[in-house]
Amino acid sequence: MAVIDASSAQLESAVVAAGAKPRGRWRAWMRTWIPAGTVIFILAICFLGPTVLPIPGATGGDVLESGQGPFSPGHLLGTDSNGNDVLSRLLSGGQASLLIGISVNVIGIVIGGTIGAVSAYVGGLFDTIVMRLLDVLIAFPSLVLTLAVAQSLGPSKRNTIFALAFFSVPAVARIARSSTLRLREMPFMQAAQLCGSPTWRILLRHVAPNVAPQLISFAALGMGIVIVTEGALSFLGLGIPAPAPSWGNMIFDGQQSMSATPLEVVWPSIALLVTVLAFNQLGENLRARWSGR
Repeated sequence: MAVIDASSAQLESAVVAAGAKPRGRWRAWMRTWIPAGTVIFILAICFLGPTVLPIPGATGGDVLESGQGPFSPGHLLGTDSNGNDVLSRLLSGGQASLLIGISVNVIGIVIGGTIGAVSAYVGGLFDTIVMRLLDVLIAFPSLVLTLAVAQSLGPSKRNTIFALAFFSVPAVARIARSSTLRLREMPFMQAAQLCGSPTWRILLRHVAPNVAPQLISFAALGMGIVIVTEGALSFLGLGIPAPAPSWGNMIFDGQQSMSATPLEVVWPSIALLVTVLAFNQLGENLRARWSGR
């Protein structure tokens, strides 16, 4: 009887474990696809919305129509203090913020990833010099230096991208270097070296594909940081200059008339919050999945 009870208990445990594994896998997929779907929706609505939706332009509004509330005729989210359509400016501002975030991360991955991978692969004095230079850049407060660079270059989209990308390169380079150092001792890397493969071929065919997952997950996390920093620069007048919209300068413009029309601040703040949370969650989940946790 005891043997039967023990077998029943083992069978029940096996059934529970078998049921828990699919549920755990399903939850892991949901944790990844919910933020991924949110990011895809934000990208689609920001880049396709202005061309598909029947909304007016983001600038050139009628001052006589200023301060209208949500669901006004022809203005789903109302108008701002200058008579511009809030929804149109929200989508156009999202385009600017997302383009800056994507551009900064692409530049960081290409330049920083190359520097870190080459430095780790070559090693020796070259690696030491490169890492010490990157340490100097990382040691300075990045936001303060970004403000200084943006101030010296002047407000524009291109200068904002340059200022933010300049300080994303060291962090990406260190991640690429640490991953390349682990790969350098792998048997397939040693085999490629023994076969006489040139350095550029080894870096492209063996290092880059194995380092890319870490850099992509870091870039997803970095998107939130870049978008927030760009919003801060635009809020201070050092990012995208008016009248071109961005979420940062929309918040700045709205806070001047917040007592009368508080929704001018609420809408871009919500868009900024949701976008940053989605990218952060996506990056964290990608990092966990690729690290096997």
